[in-house]
Amino acid sequence: MALQITESNFEAEVLNSTVPVLIDFWATWCGPCKMISPIVDQVATEVAGTAKVGKVNVDEAAELARRYNVRNIPTLVFIKNGEEVDRITGATSKDNILAHLRACM
Repeated sequence: MALQITESNFEAEVLNSTVPVLIDFWATWCGPCKMISPIVDQVATEVAGTAKVGKVNVDEAAELARRYNVRNIPTLVFIKNGEEVDRITGATSKDNILAHLRACM
């Protein structure tokens, strides 16, 4: 299961992470977000220990969405050593998410 990332735990969970982090920017009212949510949770289980997977609700953490210039959701942001290294906007497949995440490792 993916971590719930908030403005209060963002620095500890993402910026200070020693492993790559995938962040799913989503909202409860977003159909495509609901569609990929179980996929993101599956990815989290598969990469546990080698990467982190978290979710940011853009309605509850609007400042994080602004910081990463998230204009459409779902947006998947890949972070390594505190810096964005890749991004996917829109619904996508589990294989594509895993391929992008593995490229960050």
